[in-house]
Amino acid sequence: MNYLAVMAFKSACNRRFTLGLLLICIMLSVVMLLGVERVRHHLRASFTESVSGTDLIVGPRGSALQLLLQAVFRLGEPTTSNMRWESFQRIASHPAVATAIPLAFGDTLHGFPVMGTSVGYFEYFRYGAAHPLAFAEGKPFDQVFGAVLGADVAASLHYKVGDKVVAQHGAGELMHAEHDDKPLTIVGILRPTGTPVDRTVHISLDTLSALHLDWQGGSKVAGFSIPAEYVRKFNLRPRFISAALVSLKSRTSVFVVQQFINEQGADPLLAILPSVALDQLWQVIGLVEKVLLGLSLIIMLVALTGLVAVILTGLNERRRELAVLRSVGAGALHILVLLALESAFITVCGAVLGVGALDAATALCGPWLQVNYSLPIPAGLIYRNEMPLLLLVITVGFLAGLGPGYRAYRLSLVDGITPRL
Repeated sequence: MNYLAVMAFKSACNRRFTLGLLLICIMLSVVMLLGVERVRHHLRASFTESVSGTDLIVGPRGSALQLLLQAVFRLGEPTTSNMRWESFQRIASHPAVATAIPLAFGDTLHGFPVMGTSVGYFEYFRYGAAHPLAFAEGKPFDQVFGAVLGADVAASLHYKVGDKVVAQHGAGELMHAEHDDKPLTIVGILRPTGTPVDRTVHISLDTLSALHLDWQGGSKVAGFSIPAEYVRKFNLRPRFISAALVSLKSRTSVFVVQQFINEQGADPLLAILPSVALDQLWQVIGLVEKVLLGLSLIIMLVALTGLVAVILTGLNERRRELAVLRSVGAGALHILVLLALESAFITVCGAVLGVGALDAATALCGPWLQVNYSLPIPAGLIYRNEMPLLLLVITVGFLAGLGPGYRAYRLSLVDGITPRL
C-alpha cells in the first residue's frame, strides 16, 4: 500500500491550488476547535487553582456566587452589606479554626482592585497545589500606607518598590474621587501566581481605614480633611470587612463551623465551601462552553464537507486517471483507499498546520491573556486533553474520503476511457 500513499501525495500536489485553499479552511477550523478547548481547559484550571487550603469563604448573607467572585476572583462591584469586625473575630477564635484571613474591598488603582487584609495573608494564603505567596522584591507592608502589588499590576503600570501611587475611591461606575491626599508607597511586589492575586493591590486594613477617615457615606466630607501624618492618632481598627478566608484544623469539622457561622443572628453571614461554589459557577457558564465547542465542531464539519465536495467534483476530471489504474490491475479496494488517503493526507496537513498556528498564537497572546485576564496558557504544541479532538478530526477526514472512493469505484472502466459527450 506504500505506492498508494505516494500516488495520493502526488495527486494532491497536482491540484495544490484548490486543495491549498481547502487546507487553509481545515487549518483555521482546527485552530478554533483546539483553541476553544485549550482556553476552556486552562480557564477551568485557573479558576480551580485560584485558592487552595481554604475550607470556608465567609461573607455577608446573600449570593454564594457573588461572594465567591468577589473574595477569590476580585470580580463584581462591592456589596453594600458587610461583615462586622466583631463577627470576624468571633469566627477566628472558634476552636476548630486554624487561620482566618480578613478581606476588605472598595477602592481601585487604575482599574485594579485594592484589597485590605492582614499581614497573615502573605503567610497563610495558598494557591494551586498549596503554593505559598512569594515576593519578587520588597516585603509585606509593616506600616500605614504601605502597598504590595501583584505581578500583573506592577508589570502593567510599570511600578517598582519605592514608588508612590494614588488609589481611587470606589470601582467602575461607583468611582468617585482619588485619595490624592494620602498616597500609598509600594513596599513589595509579589511573584506571578497565575491567579487573581496578580491583579490585586494589597494594603493593610489600617491603611484602608486611614484612607476613609474623612469620608462619609461614600463621599468625601466637604471642607474637612485629615492629613496623612495625623492618621495614626485615630483608631484605625476596621469596623467592617467584605469577606474572610477560613482554614480549619480538621476538615471533618467543616459543616459544624459552617452551621455556627450561618446561624449567627446578630450579623447575618454566609459560609460557603469553595469547591461547591465553583461547581455552581461551572453550571452557570457550562452552557457557554458547550455552545462554543459545538460551534467549533460545526465549523470543522463544514470544512470536511467542503473536502468531500472538492473530491467529488474532481472525479469527473479524473475518470481517465482512475480508469487507467483499473485497467492496469488496480482493484476497487485500491481506488477506495487511494481517495481516502488523499482526504486523510489533506486533513492531517491541515491539522498539523492548525496545531502550529495555535501554538504561535498562544505564544503571542499568552502574555496578554495573563496580564488582562489572569489566564495563564503556556505554549505547547499539543496537550493531552486535545489529543482526542485531533484524532477525531483526522479520523473523520479519512472517513470523508470513503464516499468519493465508493463513487469512483462505481464508475465503469468503459465510461472512464470513453467519457460521454
